[in-house]
Amino acid sequence: MKRTLLLMATNFAVVVVLGIVWNILDSVFGISQALHGMGLPAEFGYIALMSLVMGFAGAFISLWMSKSSAKRSMGVRVIEQPANQEERWLMNVVARQAEKAGIDMPEVGIFESPEVNAFATGARRNDALVAVSRGLLNTMTADEAEAVMGHEIAHVANGDMVTQTLLQGVMNTFVFFFSRVIATLVNSLLSGNRGEGNRGNSYGMVYYIVSMIAQVALGFLANMVVMWFSRYREFQADKGGADLAGRQKMIDALKALQRGSQPHDLPGSLAAFGIAGGIGSGLKELFTTHPPLEKRIAALEAMR
Repeated sequence: MKRTLLLMATNFAVVVVLGIVWNILDSVFGISQALHGMGLPAEFGYIALMSLVMGFAGAFISLWMSKSSAKRSMGVRVIEQPANQEERWLMNVVARQAEKAGIDMPEVGIFESPEVNAFATGARRNDALVAVSRGLLNTMTADEAEAVMGHEIAHVANGDMVTQTLLQGVMNTFVFFFSRVIATLVNSLLSGNRGEGNRGNSYGMVYYIVSMIAQVALGFLANMVVMWFSRYREFQADKGGADLAGRQKMIDALKALQRGSQPHDLPGSLAAFGIAGGIGSGLKELFTTHPPLEKRIAALEAMR
């Protein structure tokens, strides 16, 4: 079973790699040491600038790679020319919903998996990919599958991929900045404020170890914020799916997921934009990309 604990696993990996690269460059070229004599305000301003650049870099690299990564990791076969009635039906449904939502026709694909799931990804609203599993096509009725596609089209039309990336960039910046501020303060305390003469040597192993530990810890907290936002966007995508396919069809699709086996998670970078990514309840809900199905169904039933 594929499990994902963090929404942007791909992004998190990029951020960690960028952090390691920065620490290596800093240790080799002594960037922080050279700027340390400028005093804390100037130094922290420099840290803030680097955090902003590197924080958003990780998020936007993940977004830019999202379509190609999804096709490769999930084995998506993009439908160029429908080969059968099922594929023609799928293309027609997506085309109709995309037109109604006011976006260009996305690429449509199928991935060979028994899991009941679907996802949308892409860097731009008018250059997206919507993919559905073979398990979903084989399990759900036409009306239920239509609602699922409406949910995914709603993610695209709402610009959720870009919005999520901007939030992730802010969170990355927060993580980069405060992990290095914490490391600087801890390092300063342990060095005993030895004076100007020793400042050039103050950025040692302690600084880099503390910064990486703080980066992981703060990254965990930041991802809780991103998870909360993902759950909020799921309710909006359900509403959008109801508008595109019909409220009862959307309710029936979620009930079909509820009746079936617990859906498996998509890989981390796709989980937030699937119909049934990481699902949990209680404390576990804080670390999942999707609200419990019963809450989503109740929200749709309360719609007027």
